Amino acid sequence: METKGGRRRMSLLKSTFKLILGSSSMARRQILSDMGYEFSIMTADIDEKSIRKEKPEELVMALAEAKADAVISRLQARHEELSESNSPPTLLITADTVVVYNGVIREKPSNKDEARKFVRADYSGSHGSVVGSVLVTNLKTGYRNGGWESAEVYFYEIPDHIIDSLIEDGVTLNVAGGLMLEHPLTLPFVDSVVGTVDCVMGLSKRLTERLIRDALQVP
Repeated sequence: METKGGRRRMSLLKSTFKLILGSSSMARRQILSDMGYEFSIMTADIDEKSIRKEKPEELVMALAEAKADAVISRLQARHEELSESNSPPTLLITADTVVVYNGVIREKPSNKDEARKFVRADYSGSHGSVVGSVLVTNLKTGYRNGGWESAEVYFYEIPDHIIDSLIEDGVTLNVAGGLMLEHPLTLPFVDSVVGTVDCVMGLSKRLTERLIRDALQVP
């Protein structure tokens, strides 16, 4: 639990650096905003399917690294000066999330039929695990550090008409494993979350705060 003194120090720190979120995820944007940060957005266009790892923890870290490299390449192409000695540091946050069901890694469903199978046959009345990474790169110093967290989501039985509405809405095609906890159609059928909701949504607040401190070398 963070003390009042710790919160005050973090509030002061927020005015001493710039922040870039390297993600197109609306959930990650909302989480970072809720944390009190102002930031710009630069998406990382990478071929995620070309990066494969056997363990979910290794995969989400490798994808976060690749996203960071892609954003940095874009910044360099724009000739942005990020390492000037008299400029405040710029921190880049990249992240990735996968769902694990029965030991199988799941990323975004490839089509509606696959999304429907994920929700109806697997999650409904059961549960899925989420593994999410966060990587923070100090673009001024080159320092980079990351980590991952996991959580489990348990569901009640989800009625077929709710599943059909989710699929037709198209939202399940844009999230890891077709699982969007915060969607108003999904939320009433969530039994419990073991871990943190923000980890499930794609950006662990606790991990992000720690990595920002590390990148700024703040105790």
